[in-house]
Amino acid sequence: MAMQNFQNEIAFITGGASGAGFGQAQVFGRAGCRIVIADIRQDAIEAALAALRAEGITAHGLVLDIMDRQAYASAADEVERVFGGPPALLFNTAGVNSFGPVENTTYDDFDWIMGVNLGGVVNGMVTFVPRMIASGKPGHIVTTSSLGGLMASAFAAPYSAAKAAVINLMESYHEGLAKYGIGVSVLCPANIKSNIAEASRLRPAQFGKSGYVESDETVASLHSIHQHGMEPVQLAEFVKAGILANQLYIIPYPEAKEGLKAHYDKIVDAVLPMEVDPEGARKRTEALMAWAAGRAAAFREEG
Repeated sequence: MAMQNFQNEIAFITGGASGAGFGQAQVFGRAGCRIVIADIRQDAIEAALAALRAEGITAHGLVLDIMDRQAYASAADEVERVFGGPPALLFNTAGVNSFGPVENTTYDDFDWIMGVNLGGVVNGMVTFVPRMIASGKPGHIVTTSSLGGLMASAFAAPYSAAKAAVINLMESYHEGLAKYGIGVSVLCPANIKSNIAEASRLRPAQFGKSGYVESDETVASLHSIHQHGMEPVQLAEFVKAGILANQLYIIPYPEAKEGLKAHYDKIVDAVLPMEVDPEGARKRTEALMAWAAGRAAAFREEG
């Protein structure tokens, strides 16, 4: 059952001090949520909190590196101390990007980009999902992926790979958490008006060996795209509507429809027709269904 009321609910938003995350803080704060902004930049948190509180929104901020699991657990404890319980709304929004030819990608590029965009989401889910279930309250989780997770890019390979994994992961959680009254959505935006072009300037020193060229010129070129992106508040309104409708996929970019259809039509068309191997298909399907039924029964007994 979809959430229909946000009044007085706790919303935890990673990357909440700017861009898409701050748009979510504004929209859900105005809807009555108590907002927790988790961000890696203290100055940005302070500015965001001041703006939210000026609107009368109850808000709390904390510095969090979403790759740090111990820090994530401490952040969850802090939310419960401040507001008396875990969030009903979890927004895994923080992300980073860096672009360059796939053949130049280093281990550090993979470790940083996938560590934030996939590992950070994993940390958010493993930290908060058990607490949300234990609360016994309905809730909803929104994880920001990207259109880049639906179609690959030779110039954003680690980013696209991480975002693709996030989509698949949210599909699994969507199935698994429904029985607890917790909805799960994955947001797949294209351009957003944000400062994500500056992400490489926040790259930790331990991930310093990049195969990509990072300069004022490359950052400016990304800004030239993002300055025409969707306004964060508008995007967050689409997210709010998606939660109310309990949508798994939230993709409010009509210009992407034809490209996505063409991409996935290629995948579907690559599947051989049934007449190629009907008996093998029948045996494989029956075996898989029997296994799934047996595991479901075993899980029920274990639970």
